[in-house]
Amino acid sequence: MAAEVADKLLEIQAIRLQPTKPFTWASGWKSPIYCDNRLSLSFPPVRNLIRDCLVESIQHYFQNVEAIAGVATAGIPQGALIANELGLPFIYVRSKPKGHGMENMIEGQVVPGQKVVVVEDLVSTGGSSLKAAEDLKKAGFEVLGMVAIFSYGFNIAAENFSNAGIKLVCLSHYDALLPRAVAKKYISPETLDSLAEWRKDPGSWMKE
Repeated sequence: MAAEVADKLLEIQAIRLQPTKPFTWASGWKSPIYCDNRLSLSFPPVRNLIRDCLVESIQHYFQNVEAIAGVATAGIPQGALIANELGLPFIYVRSKPKGHGMENMIEGQVVPGQKVVVVEDLVSTGGSSLKAAEDLKKAGFEVLGMVAIFSYGFNIAAENFSNAGIKLVCLSHYDALLPRAVAKKYISPETLDSLAEWRKDPGSWMKE
């Protein structure tokens, strides 16, 4: 599954690799990779593959799920597709309360005690994803875990999810991506050492 999803994300350029011309993230980090899984929504075969893989993961790891919660904004369409496929209620979590009306943080029916699985499209450090899970807990939901399309595989993310006591299941990840990118000639084998170094210490990678 991890290799197949990585292949599709590379094919539609949802994931781009530029080891010699890195991207700059909002944090200021230089990065050889840029991931925008929202592009998958424009490609029905890829969209359906991701939906089916996420549904399969939820059915395998979180069999008692009673509702699906998407993380705004990219987790909303994925979560809605999954909830529809499973015939379950769908809600979504804002990054901050709506500034007018009911000022909701969670949109949809709030059912205290309901068992939810959180849907995210991309996990980097896990900060925003875990905040959404915490907001759901505060509202009374029981968070069974989280599923995501792709993870960079940072150690800090694994630590953050472990400390929060939340199981994370990702369809694909950085370690699965790199050999597929080499095999399909998106990158050269000579760049692998540099790409591995970025994942170890992204904050100082390529700094003079």
